[in-house]
Amino acid sequence: MTRDRRWPRQVYDVGDEPDPRFSFANERTFLAWIRTGLALLAVGVALEGLAVPASDGARLILVVTVVLLGAVSSAGAYLRWARAERALRQSRPLPSPTLAPLLGFGLVVVGVFVVIAILAG
Repeated sequence: MTRDRRWPRQVYDVGDEPDPRFSFANERTFLAWIRTGLALLAVGVALEGLAVPASDGARLILVVTVVLLGAVSSAGAYLRWARAERALRQSRPLPSPTLAPLLGFGLVVVGVFVVIAILAG
C-alpha cells in the first residue's frame, strides 16, 4: 500500500516507516483499550438490566458513569494509538499515558459509589 493512500493522513504523512513490530505492538495496545471500553459498556448495560441492590437514582448514576468511562476509553484508545504511531514514525519518545490514570481514577470513584450505594440500600 502506498503511503499517500493510508488513513489517517496526519499519522502516515509524517516521518519514516517504523519497525513493523512496534506498529503491531501499538495496534495490540489500541485493541486492548477497545476491549476495556467494550467491557465497561457491557457492565453499564448489565447494571441497567439486572436487579442491582441500589436505588434507581444510584443505579442511573452508576450506569451513566460506567458507560461514559467506556466511551472515553474507546475514544482515548484511538487518540493514544495516533500519538504513539506518530512518535514512532518521527523517532521521538512515546507520549505519556493519559488514558490509564483517568480510567483508574474513574473506576475508583465507581467502586466507592457502589459500596456507598449498597450500604445505603
